[in-house]
Amino acid sequence: MSSADLFASDQGLGRSLAIGAATIVALAVLGAAAAGAGLASFLGGGSPPSSTAKAQIPPSMLALYQQAATVCPGLPWTVLAGIGTVESNNGQSTLPGVTSGLNAEGLAEGPMQFEPATFAEYDTPVPPGGVNPPDIYDPVDAVYAAARMLCANGARNGADISGAIYAFNHASWYVTEVLDLAQSYGETTTQTVTSGTAGVVAVDWALAQVGTPYVWGGETPGVGFDCSGLTQAAYKAAGIAIPRVAQDQYDAEPLQPGDLVFFGTSDSAVDHVGLYVGTEGGQAVMVDAPYTGADVRVEPFPTTIGAPFGDLSYLGATMPAGP
Repeated sequence: MSSADLFASDQGLGRSLAIGAATIVALAVLGAAAAGAGLASFLGGGSPPSSTAKAQIPPSMLALYQQAATVCPGLPWTVLAGIGTVESNNGQSTLPGVTSGLNAEGLAEGPMQFEPATFAEYDTPVPPGGVNPPDIYDPVDAVYAAARMLCANGARNGADISGAIYAFNHASWYVTEVLDLAQSYGETTTQTVTSGTAGVVAVDWALAQVGTPYVWGGETPGVGFDCSGLTQAAYKAAGIAIPRVAQDQYDAEPLQPGDLVFFGTSDSAVDHVGLYVGTEGGQAVMVDAPYTGADVRVEPFPTTIGAPFGDLSYLGATMPAGP
């Protein structure tokens, strides 16, 4: 990538601020717990079911996911549907533990595959149409309990949807699969990534990871990220695929508008990357996974090409491009 492909002036960086990052900056100052509305919207929380959802999910379960999500403001019903699909094919699976008994591992039960003790934490109040006392195998009880659990673990107000999914099942592949399904289940999902919203969704998602430890090679919500693992995961949440390492992210032209800011010793030695958020008090800020021993955080950075940033120098940022 040539210097012509970079922008570093306050005016250039301000372009992403103009498309909505100013709101995200305010959220960052107040705390990342309020961030995530962009991701929730992207996942189709307020949209009707897509043709994919209608084809894969029985009508009764489809309606149930939409109803149960209302107990948690900011929780997209599509996330509940994604979990139900992964766990039991929306209650249609004939495997052990779905309608009776335990699963093959001898741990989980019901259409949402709860451990009994966990289900007991979230099975009340009894929802409309549920069983009294609550039954782990009853779809209504199980889906409402799942909504409450997600809410308790970060989904409320869309604060940390990916973290809430990870709390449901501690595996990075699980988070990815549920998010992919959720994106396909909302009718308007594929239309929400525009020249402005992809970057905003990525920033929302990254801000929700503030406080996550730095882990070399890390790319797992709730466990740890390194710098490029964070930025790659953030753009994946926005439906955009970018390379894994900072140098490759710098060299590659993004598929969608982005606000990736790069640091290193030269254009061919890029060692660190963050996501530009906006400005606070005239100072550019980014969300990044800085180094071993630190957590994901929001911090200021210089916007002059070659300006020092610790032991590195600011190299520039990727130019936003339309879809």
